[in-house]
Amino acid sequence: MKRFEVPEGWVVQAYRFALDPSAAEVRVLESHCGAARFAFNHMLAHVKAVLEQRAAEKSYGIGGDELTGSQGWSMPALRKTWNTRKDVAAPWWSSNSKEAYNTGLDGLARALENWAVSKSGDRRGEKMSFPRFRARHRTVKAVRFTTGVIRVEADRHSITLPRLGRIHTLESTRKLARRLEAGTARILSATVTFASGRWWCAFHTIVENKTRPAHAARRSQYPVVGVDLGVKDLLVIATPDGAEVDRIPAPKSLSHARSGLAVLQRRAARQLGPYDPVAQVRREPSNRWRRTQTRISGAHARVANIRGDAIHKATTMLALQHDKIVIEDLAVKNMTRRSRGVGKRGLNRAIADAALGRIGTQLKYKTMWYGSELVVAPRFYPSTQQCSRCGSKTKIRLAERIYHCQNGCPPIDRDTNAAVNLACLSDTTDRSDGMRTGTGSGPAANHRAGKGRRANHKTIPDTTVTGMAGGDETSTPQPHQTGTATRQRGAA
Repeated sequence: MKRFEVPEGWVVQAYRFALDPSAAEVRVLESHCGAARFAFNHMLAHVKAVLEQRAAEKSYGIGGDELTGSQGWSMPALRKTWNTRKDVAAPWWSSNSKEAYNTGLDGLARALENWAVSKSGDRRGEKMSFPRFRARHRTVKAVRFTTGVIRVEADRHSITLPRLGRIHTLESTRKLARRLEAGTARILSATVTFASGRWWCAFHTIVENKTRPAHAARRSQYPVVGVDLGVKDLLVIATPDGAEVDRIPAPKSLSHARSGLAVLQRRAARQLGPYDPVAQVRREPSNRWRRTQTRISGAHARVANIRGDAIHKATTMLALQHDKIVIEDLAVKNMTRRSRGVGKRGLNRAIADAALGRIGTQLKYKTMWYGSELVVAPRFYPSTQQCSRCGSKTKIRLAERIYHCQNGCPPIDRDTNAAVNLACLSDTTDRSDGMRTGTGSGPAANHRAGKGRRANHKTIPDTTVTGMAGGDETSTPQPHQTGTATRQRGAA
């Protein structure tokens, strides 16, 4: 079967809404999520049994056609086997939508494929382990619908899903409904999940890609800016001529919530949890422990919402008000690696609290939305150590907040200095060969043009990034903003 391809001029986007289901609807939702988990576990057990049986037969010298038939790992193969076994394994299967079982089978197919590709060395990143069984209380409840009646109702406060019927929403769906009515959006699927004590529905859609109006007056004043990311000040924005445009402090939502979280976690430690440390066995937790865990989840959800709101507002402002934005390519995962002792623990927590990696991800698609351009500096570009005035390099420790040039240039804030250096990377470029050949002013341009320090090094490659629509638009609505947007992660 040919895979779906996004039409030219359209982009993938998701709209996520909080649901307000009744008690009866919650039971149906939980039944569907449980069915997805059951199908995943049942077919995983079957796959493991076939693998073990074939391995045992091979150890006895059995081979060829005498071996037990193999089980395919693709979604169609798993679904075919499931259909032959479901009447015996799950005689109640007809009480749920077929999409519930397809959700679990699709998740298993993806997990097996990821493990196989990782084992062969064709998958980048950390090694993936063989899929494990999904526990009832530790698995994210999720079910995905790809067929049937999936629509947003005209009252703007309810949706309709297959077998579930009409479900009320806590927030208005008008942003998606208007696009559907105008024919500029099309729903591909809907995924219902339970997270942070609330049910959510994310509509996976394709929308017509139209550049949205920008802030013309602001763009004419500061067309090109460099953005330095940090944990104290989330963004420091500066122009190539050395002027600081704005400084946005980090929300530090986790730091502000730590004391309240500590109280809840100590309370949970005193209650009857799911593990008995004396007998070293698992047990059924008390209802009070469950209520405390719900409050802890709610506190973490609030932390994430405050952080996400601040990042969305900042990135939307950048994409709206500037023609070209230059950011640094941070290896956030490497920055938060553990070290010996506890000295770096606070810094790692602050970096995680700032969520620096999300800024670049959001700017990729928002610059496309608003017609601006995103440039990502090379990973090892010395924006912090290089003087923005003369181009010389000076070693600077993390604790030093003021940059002192070794050639005697006036002292400057280290973050502003880094932002100015990044802004200088945006000078005129020739992209015909994919390399930067700009000859504008500033140390960065001199470095590229063969002037100044380290002029004999290779030309910096073009790292302009264009992105697809995605993200998680949950902030206060901005002018011309279309709605919530999250990248679809596939079936649960």
